Amino acid sequence: MNKDNFNFRYAEEKDAGTILGFIKALAEYEHMENDVVATEELLREWIFEKKKAEVIFALEEGKEVGFALFFHNFSTFLGRAGIYLEDLFVLPKFRGKGYGKKLLSQLAKIAIERKCGRLEWACLDWNQPSIDFYLSLEAAQMDEWTTYRLTGDTLKKMAEY
Repeated sequence: MNKDNFNFRYAEEKDAGTILGFIKALAEYEHMENDVVATEELLREWIFEKKKAEVIFALEEGKEVGFALFFHNFSTFLGRAGIYLEDLFVLPKFRGKGYGKKLLSQLAKIAIERKCGRLEWACLDWNQPSIDFYLSLEAAQMDEWTTYRLTGDTLKKMAEY
């Protein structure tokens, strides 16, 4: 990787279409294209107006080649915020150049600068290339935790209790 040709930048409101493009490319990779209901308008509202998430882009020669979407969570045990990485994706033709590792490194720097207690994320259990990549970075696999989710009608039903 030529350091002079690689950089990062935070997304701006005008990047909503680029962010959506990365989300759709990730969904295609995960065979979940039909699950994407996000729009540029929703991304503008939730990321930039409500400030509920942030995005950094990995740039090669000024062109967006990868992205990471993240937000703060909170650890009651640590008594401080952490960073939760919702999505990390590098376009297929730019893989193998260390950009995924550099994105995680940049997020770790952000976490440290913000005095966060940890950086964490989830990975689909079938995604062995990503699992191998994360383990190569000495990330701890949280086998004792199971993720649960309420969405759609079940979320509405729960809200009625």
